[in-house]
Amino acid sequence: MLALQLGVFVAAALVTWGAGVMLAKSTDRLDRDLNLGDAIGGLVLLAIAGSLPELAITISAAASGHLDLAAGNLIGGIATQTMVLVLCDLAAPSKPLTYLVGSLIPVLEGLLVVLVVVGVLLGALLPASASFGGVLSPASVGIVATWIAGIVIFNSVRKNPKWEVVMHGAQPGRPHHRAKPPLPSRHAGWSTVRVGALFTLACIITLVAGIALEVTGNDLADRAGINGVVFGATFLALATALPEISSGIEAVRIGDHQLAVGDIFGGNAFQVCLFLVADLVAGAPVLSQAGKLNAWLAALSIGLTAIYAMGVIIRAERPRRLGPDSILAIVVYVLGVGGLLYLSH
Repeated sequence: MLALQLGVFVAAALVTWGAGVMLAKSTDRLDRDLNLGDAIGGLVLLAIAGSLPELAITISAAASGHLDLAAGNLIGGIATQTMVLVLCDLAAPSKPLTYLVGSLIPVLEGLLVVLVVVGVLLGALLPASASFGGVLSPASVGIVATWIAGIVIFNSVRKNPKWEVVMHGAQPGRPHHRAKPPLPSRHAGWSTVRVGALFTLACIITLVAGIALEVTGNDLADRAGINGVVFGATFLALATALPEISSGIEAVRIGDHQLAVGDIFGGNAFQVCLFLVADLVAGAPVLSQAGKLNAWLAALSIGLTAIYAMGVIIRAERPRRLGPDSILAIVVYVLGVGGLLYLSH
């Protein structure tokens, strides 16, 4: 039985990887065909699609009463997914990823992540009695409203920029600085409708794989005696981050550096919106039961986001294989996980 559960968990993880590659390629094409802009594709399309495993886990865990697992995966997943930028940095060419981005839009995206995670911290301080109809936490509603407002603001900034910033040597990606020479595309002759169908198929595959990850992952955590928050924030978060890993590396490979960052920050900002879903499924505010472990994870997520947002502004040259922001992020993440393990005991 244990071998079967491990096999299903690994198989579901591999499927999410393949679906992530499909999502990156189809999003890149849909972004150009539908004129969604340099970062909106990563902020909206890939963010929602990449969060489908978390959606499946949230619904399943909340329905079965495993609220610690749901909260740990949603909050801890932000820290883990931010570390995907380290892998994207490794996949980037001669300059660090944050050097190549060449836009302040990712900084705004990072600030949106900080805002919604602050909403998580505030919501965790509210008692369960502070709710709408005894079901929805005001913080859950406020997080969704903040995310929607952020999307509207980003779209306005994209259409009517108030700043003119020149970043020499930048290679942001779509729609101008494409990889040179252009990389061959398997979807070059496909219609927009066909590419949209591929995107939808990848979403469905990702969602089904996410359900398999939650069911087997929860059983494996119980067998190993691991705290639900710790398991959700580490092993499960790593498995559900596979779409972001594959789509982020693929975006870097095709020269879409801004999409790679937008994918991560956009997914992180949207992910905590799923607390609203968790409230509805559980029939009670979930954030009020988050606890100190999730508060620790939220603070860690804010710190890692700030590191990369500052990296985009500083644009440090690469003195070694990784940019200095990625090196600092690794140190902070390792210390953060160590602190999480200490608090869990």
